[in-house]
Amino acid sequence: MPTLIGAAMIAAAILLSTLINALGSRYAGFESPTEESAWLVDRLTGTVYKCSAPQPGRASCEAEIATGSVGDRPKR
Repeated sequence: MPTLIGAAMIAAAILLSTLINALGSRYAGFESPTEESAWLVDRLTGTVYKCSAPQPGRASCEAEIATGSVGDRPKR
């Protein structure tokens, strides 16, 4: 019985650490050619946000609808 309790504690710790890691790296950011805007991708929902900061300070982000797909690699 103590073995099962220990195994359950280890499993719970692994699941909790995975959840914390997923929430901590939820967003991926990409810079645009201009310094005034950037793109954020929500990895959990797939939503794409276009963020702009024309002045120093807090940026404003709006959800953008992204359509299409990544094309196939060109054949050599």
